[in-house]
Amino acid sequence: MRKEDTVKLISAEGFEFVIDKEAAMVSQTIRNMLTSPGSFAETQHGEVTFPEISTTILEKICQYFYWSLQYAKGKESEFHIEPELTLELMMAANYLHT
Repeated sequence: MRKEDTVKLISAEGFEFVIDKEAAMVSQTIRNMLTSPGSFAETQHGEVTFPEISTTILEKICQYFYWSLQYAKGKESEFHIEPELTLELMMAANYLHT
């Protein structure tokens, strides 16, 4: 896979998730960050840092991006969310417009 086909999402703790750009584009916020005209670091480097989103939550968000792509292609399955992550996930989802 080519570097320009991936995006690096970085959690508050500095953990890096390298995911398909197509999956990252599920988020309107990330899409805007990566496609905005100008010389933004996110656009140039294909990296987005989330200083307020923990590694655990960002991992679940990345899983959701891939699940969403599969669901859109007609592969219906459940997306399990642990109850203890619900509030933090809702806040992150609101920010990411997912």
